[in-house]
Amino acid sequence: MSRRRWTTVGRYALLLVVTAISIGPMLWELSTSLKSKTEDIFAANPSFAPADPTFSNYGEVTRAVPVVHFAGNSLIVAALVVVGNLIGATLGGFALARLDFRGRRLVFALFLTTLLLPGEVTIISQFQTITRLGLGDTLLGVALPAMIGPINVLLMRNAFQAIPDEVEQAAIVDGANAWQRLRYIGVPSVIGTLSIVTILAFIGAWDDFLWPLIVLQDPDKLTLTVGLAYLQGAFDTDPRVVAAGAMIALIPILIVFAALQRFFFRGVGEGAIKG
Repeated sequence: MSRRRWTTVGRYALLLVVTAISIGPMLWELSTSLKSKTEDIFAANPSFAPADPTFSNYGEVTRAVPVVHFAGNSLIVAALVVVGNLIGATLGGFALARLDFRGRRLVFALFLTTLLLPGEVTIISQFQTITRLGLGDTLLGVALPAMIGPINVLLMRNAFQAIPDEVEQAAIVDGANAWQRLRYIGVPSVIGTLSIVTILAFIGAWDDFLWPLIVLQDPDKLTLTVGLAYLQGAFDTDPRVVAAGAMIALIPILIVFAALQRFFFRGVGEGAIKG
């Protein structure tokens, strides 16, 4: 076998290993959620495929917690976060990349600095700020701190910087102002990156557990991830139901990614090179 063929085989083998590590736990969780009560999931060598597949575990989840109501709360929070990031990150990224103003480097350095701080460091100050604004125990209070993510602003900045300077200069010569350049040149050129921002913002808002747990006290306002935590107490000896709840929470993420994946892979290359 030639060296080139060995290299190809090695790449595919590595790809299979990474795929197994990434998708394997999700498939095992799906398998567990479909196993019946009569199947022993604690055996020394449990089978991967369910012997008698059933959807009864999903029914138990819906009877234990108001899944639809909690999912609606999560969708409201996710929608606020996604819209806030699409607008805020686009405006911030365009300003840092294409506008010349005093203090631009300082603002860029501040955005980079925020990435060095873990979220747990600022969570107390965030909670105090939300409470003083009168947004405690509200869905808006849950969404507000994440409505403009620094990493999303930097992604948009890199994408806007990849636009050739000649294109923007031609627009300036034609009399286009900053808003017109953003609308007609900037945004159409970074659709892929906007899809990345949408996916990252949605996943971050949908999967967040700690911040909604701190902010929300009213059971009717709980998000899905916090509400499904009740399954750990009600069915702590039945991982099948817990796995079913986890799969229910995963469905919207898969839908969003499937809808935007064709733009997602195009956005990976935006901002990589300029010109």
